[in-house]
Amino acid sequence: MSIPKYVDLQINGYFGVDFNQDDISAEDLNAACVALERDGVEQVLVTVITDEIVKMASRIQRIVDLRNEDPLVSRIISGVHVEGPFISTEAGYVGAHPVYAAKQADWREMETLLTAAGGLVRIVTLAPEQDPSQEVTRRLVDEGIVVSAGHTNASLKDLDAAIDAGLSMFTHLGNGCPRMMDRHDNIIQRVLSRSEHLQIGLIADGAHVPFFALKNYLDIIGIDRAFVVSDAISAAGCGPGVYPLGDQEVTVGDDGVPRAEDDSHLVGSATTMQQMAENLQCRLGLTSTEVRRLTYTNPLNQMGGVEKVVPLRMNAPLKNGGHQATTT
Repeated sequence: MSIPKYVDLQINGYFGVDFNQDDISAEDLNAACVALERDGVEQVLVTVITDEIVKMASRIQRIVDLRNEDPLVSRIISGVHVEGPFISTEAGYVGAHPVYAAKQADWREMETLLTAAGGLVRIVTLAPEQDPSQEVTRRLVDEGIVVSAGHTNASLKDLDAAIDAGLSMFTHLGNGCPRMMDRHDNIIQRVLSRSEHLQIGLIADGAHVPFFALKNYLDIIGIDRAFVVSDAISAAGCGPGVYPLGDQEVTVGDDGVPRAEDDSHLVGSATTMQQMAENLQCRLGLTSTEVRRLTYTNPLNQMGGVEKVVPLRMNAPLKNGGHQATTT
């Protein structure tokens, strides 16, 4: 029986290898890609998170240079997802990103990161309120790069202006925000109210978003406008322990969830795409077709892939909490 294939648009590391290390070796990057292929992951976007621009650029260029020398790595790593540094500095919204490096968007600094990637940046996550003139958003879109909102407390006005400028995605809905927010006027509700304009990423590990809430989000967004990412760090596939993420160390407990030392927020995921697909089918009751849309087809299409399919229409919920899907 063949292993299902997955496409992961947001992955920070895998199988003991941190993609945000300054000195990542060719051997380590190859080993991570071997593990990804073994686990059914066909393509990924290596995610480089917020830090000083010089450090981010160096890390991106290191990944790209190693990729260019290794056919397997080149096949698995389709590009780069730049997450930050133009994100919110507010507690909770900044998440696991170093707050000292979060800042307002600047095109010259963005160009430095694009140059380091040699044309391989596919997605940039930023906070719309950190790009108040929408200059960076517009110029990225003009370059053919997907702009995604994330780690943000954008108002509806901010979101609408960014969408008008070409914003087309939202990064891991339900995360990158405080545990305690206004019960009605919060970033999750604002994004859901604009979901017809966005492709929305979700982490299906049960820790970032409880499964009942994940089902609610999918009911609103619809299968055709959602996709699942692992947001995996180097702990993915390894079990409990202490693992690197850039300049910080992250502890993964017996429950398999990476958390900050003070338990104020999660720090990426240690869950593989295989396990997330199983969660979608077993915990949410989604059909195999729906799971493939979320873990392969939709993310592949976001990278300009060729798997075009007839849209799904969600019917009444099934008894097990999933849906019977039909084509329209």
